Amino acid sequence: MTTRRSFIASAAGALAASTEAQTVDLDRRLAIPGPGPVRTVLDTDTFNEIDDQYAVAYSLLSPERLAVEALYAAPFVNDISESAASGMEQSYREIFRLMEFFPDEDRKPVFRGSNRFMEREGEPVESPAARDLIEKALKPSDQPLYVLAVGCPVNVSSAILMEPKIKERIVVVWLGGTTHYWPSASEFNLRQDVIASQVLFDSGVPLVQIPTKNVSEHLRTTVSELDRYLRGRSRIGDYLFGQFVQYFARRTRGRGRNYPYSKVIWDISAIAWLIEPAWVPSEIVPSPVLTRDMRWETAEGRHSIRVANNLNRDAVFNDLFSRLATLGP
Repeated sequence: MTTRRSFIASAAGALAASTEAQTVDLDRRLAIPGPGPVRTVLDTDTFNEIDDQYAVAYSLLSPERLAVEALYAAPFVNDISESAASGMEQSYREIFRLMEFFPDEDRKPVFRGSNRFMEREGEPVESPAARDLIEKALKPSDQPLYVLAVGCPVNVSSAILMEPKIKERIVVVWLGGTTHYWPSASEFNLRQDVIASQVLFDSGVPLVQIPTKNVSEHLRTTVSELDRYLRGRSRIGDYLFGQFVQYFARRTRGRGRNYPYSKVIWDISAIAWLIEPAWVPSEIVPSPVLTRDMRWETAEGRHSIRVANNLNRDAVFNDLFSRLATLGP
């Protein structure tokens, strides 16, 4: 298996020996995608919080931009999941619950993802999701497959390790990590599986990173805003509103009824970047080195990635609320 050290060495060596055409090809695949629908798969830890549900709905309600080909269940561990396998299975079931709100939608295939995190560098975790990603990526097409990963990236990184050729056929849009000037890279998606996260930055796969700190964290909303713009507009809107109210009640318990609470709906940032990149401004920079203790470091000869640096919160929520209302009560 390929180790991280060899990933870094080969990436630096490849860049030093690469032709101008190879550099142009990476820049081309990191370019803002043109108009029309793009091939997409969504990799999501759907039951982790309450934001992935919004991302699933947003992606399915944007067919003019996202041609969703499959959904993958990602693992997670927190206070409602004692293991990666449990978190993945709960995410898998939650995707099917959400699909019930789209009876007229062609049923997208849903695949179970990894039942554990990566334990050693260079050793992928087999899963139906990783295998399907490889199959779809290698399918003949005149456009890349956009992999929207809004959870721990173990499914995606495993597929890259299992079949490195897919790096030439995909673009990964990952919600995870922090801005590179931040003293720590640590955030939930990244620290769930640091080894899998390192693969994204070391492998040379075309990567669009949407950091949490100072970017996707702008996507805060409140009970009162959702009551006005979401509740009563559609069945799925009522479902999402109800989840938010329950989450609010848990998080504000003991703080009093008038505590001013807001919640970040992190994961819609990845979908928003594809729908209208101007809402999520970004720039191309050298890929940082992600250390095992979750810090960002710089190194010579690193390949390029695209990183979001801001977010138009109001425009994104306006679009999301408008699309959710189209399903009707």
